[in-house]
Amino acid sequence: MHVAHLSLVDFRSYTHVELPLDPGVTALIGPNGQGKTNLVEAIGYVATLGSHRVPGDAPLVRSGADRALVRMRAVRGDRAATVELEITPGKANRARLNGGSPVRAREVLGIVRTVLFAPEDLALVKGDPDGRRRYLDDLLVQRTPRLSGVLSDLDRVLRQRSALLKTAGTAMRAHRQSVDLRTLDVWDSKLAQIGAQVLVARRALVDQLRPHVAQAYEQVSSGQGAADLTYKASLDAVLELEPGTQAGPDLVEAQLLEAMGQLRSKEIERGTSLVGPHRDDLLLELGGLPARGYASHGESWSFALALRLASYRLLTEGDGLEFEQDGEPVLLLDDVFAELDVRRRDRLAELVAGAGQVIITAAVPQDVPEPLVGARVDVMGGEVTRVL
Repeated sequence: MHVAHLSLVDFRSYTHVELPLDPGVTALIGPNGQGKTNLVEAIGYVATLGSHRVPGDAPLVRSGADRALVRMRAVRGDRAATVELEITPGKANRARLNGGSPVRAREVLGIVRTVLFAPEDLALVKGDPDGRRRYLDDLLVQRTPRLSGVLSDLDRVLRQRSALLKTAGTAMRAHRQSVDLRTLDVWDSKLAQIGAQVLVARRALVDQLRPHVAQAYEQVSSGQGAADLTYKASLDAVLELEPGTQAGPDLVEAQLLEAMGQLRSKEIERGTSLVGPHRDDLLLELGGLPARGYASHGESWSFALALRLASYRLLTEGDGLEFEQDGEPVLLLDDVFAELDVRRRDRLAELVAGAGQVIITAAVPQDVPEPLVGARVDVMGGEVTRVL
């Protein structure tokens, strides 16, 4: 598949822009601050309903505008689909497919699939667990779009449960005679049920990613060290389980309930949920040691690239996808070559050069490696100009 056209209205710095695109390689060239990243961010947003740069939607709407529109035409084989997303801060985003009636935004997930490489990827290795959890969840949603609803439900349950824990803690500190915790039991059950679905899905995904990450790391680093992944559930420590232990949804649900029972007094004291998928982590190891804290800068970049390449290969394989998909995901390389040394630049370029569609951003044409020289679009001051 490939993105054939991108149209933006009041998205980031753009009042209005139309960008036709072809299969193969397209480089978006222009100085920093001219809007190159905004274009790939919009494409990635259609695929995941999230930005790789900010956690919320408000910054995506141009200053002074009430809403932003992202419209994209994607071609898969002999079929084309037009997806339109309306982004309104403070309100639920709406979507249209092929000009039809408005639907919930998550109903268009799966129409476009992308893998985005960006300077922010270094945080996957060196940063906090939330970035690694999001890496897994974004990939899960692209493979199984219905999990977007499950993840939304998880966020809602966590907010409600944390609010109740805070209320209970305040009441106990006020020395009231008794606190009715029956409502908390209900939210415990909801968190265990929904959390088990997320946890089991993440563990299965990590198992599928593991060989791809090992292979990609070897290719990017020229065989310097062995990369490995382990899913570390927060309930492992509470119940003294071995990290990476596999179990079905029913058993995990029971384990979460047991762990919440053990931690209830601490959760009420702190006013927050201390166990569940929101507290889990993806452990990255290099040569048997934690990559975070032990890996060099270059090794960390190789690991980050391996994670993205593994995502690309898993999506390309199609195994485990919720519905039939044709073709590879679109590769988005956002100013990543400027961050890499020559050897890693060349290796990454060689590995992705044969992809169906690659969209690159770079400050100058010289930043684009030779294997990826193709179509060029200049981006300057909110205007895009195709260079023949």
